[in-house]
Amino acid sequence: MFNLEAGEVLLVDKPLTWTSFDVVKKIKIAGKISKVGHAGTLDPLATGLLILCTGKKTKEIDNYQAQTKEYTGKILLGKTTPTLDLEMPFDSETDTSLLTESMVLEAVNQFKGKLLQIPPIFSAIKIDGKRLYKKARKGKPIDVEIKPREIEVYEFEITEFALPEISFRITCSKGTYIRSLARDVGEKLGVGGCLSALRRTKIGDFSVENAWKLEEIVQQLKEEKVEEKDSTL
Repeated sequence: MFNLEAGEVLLVDKPLTWTSFDVVKKIKIAGKISKVGHAGTLDPLATGLLILCTGKKTKEIDNYQAQTKEYTGKILLGKTTPTLDLEMPFDSETDTSLLTESMVLEAVNQFKGKLLQIPPIFSAIKIDGKRLYKKARKGKPIDVEIKPREIEVYEFEITEFALPEISFRITCSKGTYIRSLARDVGEKLGVGGCLSALRRTKIGDFSVENAWKLEEIVQQLKEEKVEEKDSTL
């Protein structure tokens, strides 16, 4: 039985195409509670672990956001998009026939440790009080400087080669944009690149293997609210 008002930490496996805010809104409606927040945004085309905090537990969100993240995914080399993933059509294509596995490994190895990373234009970062992605989606030029941010990549391994696409597993610090890493690896190889799949598998000691499917937790919350109502009659 959930006690949302007192505070719960909910692990949810975010579905593909849903925004993190969509999931928060769904939980608010199903649980009939106004105080719900998430500990780290996932892009619409990413799936996986989303930590939600309700009630008094929302005070702990920063603690979860600061923890190490683990992701698995795929990078498509030789093609780029404005969003750095497959949300928008390709805006450039480059021949990748000369790429080798050793070249890719050499490039990837340069993105380990402490790095300065430029976040994507299509991101939730606030500049002058406004979210970057809102301006970008309106097609307006971004006339402000997006400063690089320090991140740390603890592990970055290639798990499968199917060039021009590579599969990877990565562990990294708070604030790391995997889309930007895909872009940077592609640029290092001289062919460009974008993220073609992403799944967050861990946040600290929390694993997506222990997360609720969204439809299951929504159904559970609805049933509990019905039971609460019946018990007061």
